[in-house]
Amino acid sequence: MAPTDTHRIDSELPLKVINSELATLDIEVVGTDLLLALTGAGSERLALIGRELGISVGLRGHTIRLQGPEVDVALAQRVFDELMDVIKRGADLADLDVLYSIRTLRSHPEVKLRDLFEHVVVTASRGRQITPKGMAQKRYIQAIRDYDVVFGVGPAGTGKTYLAMGMAVAAFQERRVSRIILTRPAVEAGEKLGFLPGDLAEKVNPYLRPLYDALHDMMPVEKVYSLIERGTIEVAPLAFMRGRTLNDCFVILDEAQNTTIAQMKMFLTRLGVCSKAVIAGDVTQVDLDKSVRSGLLDAVELLKDVDGIRCCYFSEADVVRHPIVQRIVEAYDWRDARRDKEADNNHEKR
Repeated sequence: MAPTDTHRIDSELPLKVINSELATLDIEVVGTDLLLALTGAGSERLALIGRELGISVGLRGHTIRLQGPEVDVALAQRVFDELMDVIKRGADLADLDVLYSIRTLRSHPEVKLRDLFEHVVVTASRGRQITPKGMAQKRYIQAIRDYDVVFGVGPAGTGKTYLAMGMAVAAFQERRVSRIILTRPAVEAGEKLGFLPGDLAEKVNPYLRPLYDALHDMMPVEKVYSLIERGTIEVAPLAFMRGRTLNDCFVILDEAQNTTIAQMKMFLTRLGVCSKAVIAGDVTQVDLDKSVRSGLLDAVELLKDVDGIRCCYFSEADVVRHPIVQRIVEAYDWRDARRDKEADNNHEKR
């Protein structure tokens, strides 16, 4: 067997290089609780790390063995070291936390994972701490703290609305605002729903369901409904914002890509004193008529350099839903780019 280098998880021992390309490293983890928190039930996270980095990751007793290309084994060593650090600091890791940690350290080697896990947005109703899953989310959260108006633009699953909701709940709990207002345009996503029964509120509720879902994840359901009944939390279609002045509140406009230019201007000019607004949307999923320009695209281009406004952008690499969502987004982007290129080529031939 090739020689190996064995070290405790929190040590700084150098990596033992077998040759210029391959390396083997043994990591000894002291303590059963730490080992379980690190590797997960049935050591599932070891397989996840191995697949993500393209290396072999095995476990024997309390020893984790890494084998593979030197650069990937070195990254895996750092992943284990830093994950152990955040576990010791009290973080409760999920499998997806491990996956996003790998991707963060790979693309941002200057980052320390503890800086992400300690950047707590809010503690959810079940005691789970909501923290950024990567540098794009961290920058977004910091922008919301620092600016009065923030645009979050990027594909589905990047946490734009969810994190904004977390920041809104935190601001309310800390008494920095007295109300939370959640809104989105009532635009059908490529399908005709026809007649919807009930009064006006019941008709628009299906469009607002995603906002309720995120809200229920942040606060106990009973408290949410109590605050809604009192008007402290308001969930309403964008049309309800016309003519109002929104003072002392945290306002979130979701699905902003489906606003018209006039609607976006109307919304942005509602903002009153001691208020903050976050506008989230995905410009690749516009459900407006093709002849209508998205108010989100227009606003980002027009207002990006205005003092007090910040635009944060996400890519498919920042998707934090099920890992397959990222691959789905990439497939659609690739197909769309190919179609655009073919259209350009056909235009040039004419």
